[in-house]
Amino acid sequence: MCVGIPMRVVEPEGAFAWCEGRGERRRLSMLLVGEQPAGTWVLAFIDAAREIIDPSEAARIDDALDALEAALRGETDLGRFFSDLAQREPELPAHLKGAAS
Repeated sequence: MCVGIPMRVVEPEGAFAWCEGRGERRRLSMLLVGEQPAGTWVLAFIDAAREIIDPSEAARIDDALDALEAALRGETDLGRFFSDLAQREPELPAHLKGAAS
């Protein structure tokens, strides 16, 4: 399984860019998303940027990855990592709502 890591472009270099995220700095291929200016958030898989994401999406993904690390440490109170889901009932995605009726 490959997990996407949100990373921010800090030094564009044409088809590549130096990016930072989750405590590391990596040189990513930008061939799939095109050259991006410094400050752009991308979703990185292995050593390639696959998707441009906005800062709020980057934060949600980071929170989910933090929750995964906490779960692997044996923590059970993971609600703090999912503020966008707290205090509301779960909702089926639109493509599944018809199947539930």
